[in-house]
Amino acid sequence: MALLERVATLIRANLNDLIDKAEEPEKMIKQVILDMQNQLLQVKTQVAIAIADQHLLMKKQQENEAASNDWVRKAELAVDKGQDDLARAAIERSMTAKNMAASFAEQVADQTAQVDTLKTALRKLELKLQEAQNKSDVLIAQHRRSRALSRASDARMKIGDGSKAAAFDRVKNRVQHAEAVSHAKSELAVDNIDDRLAALEKDDAVERLLAEIKSRKRP
Repeated sequence: MALLERVATLIRANLNDLIDKAEEPEKMIKQVILDMQNQLLQVKTQVAIAIADQHLLMKKQQENEAASNDWVRKAELAVDKGQDDLARAAIERSMTAKNMAASFAEQVADQTAQVDTLKTALRKLELKLQEAQNKSDVLIAQHRRSRALSRASDARMKIGDGSKAAAFDRVKNRVQHAEAVSHAKSELAVDNIDDRLAALEKDDAVERLLAEIKSRKRP
């Protein structure tokens, strides 16, 4: 039965594996739950139909068993009345009814087995659906944490990449060198101003001393 095959597939499904392999776990788990609900409804319908057929077959079996017993009673009556031909006809009909009853009994047995199979599948699917509903939020949260940890690990691996670290060191050295050069230029600029001012002061002092000497030498 195709329905039972689909149900068996859902029952065997490993929810953890399905979520791990899914690109969109939330959509996947919702779809699985929806599929289970749809199949559950179909199985319930099939169980109801199968039970109805079982009752019908049992009724047919009982009717034929009753008919067989009734024809036996009629055959006995015909014998009592000395009508062997009627007795023979009644016995034949009793045998036919008895065979029909046996045939229906076999069908009842087969139908009972089918009902039991469907009921078992229904119970298992109900449990699987309950499991999926109970675990859906937990499984999705676990999957999200797993992906977050994976991304964090990837980021750490990229940061720990030797080539990237070396490139970062080279850039850092260039920045530090540029800062040192800029600082040195600033210091040179300050030194140049100080030197020029010192030279002016020196020239002024020289001129002042020269004027004093000249003034002393004058008569």
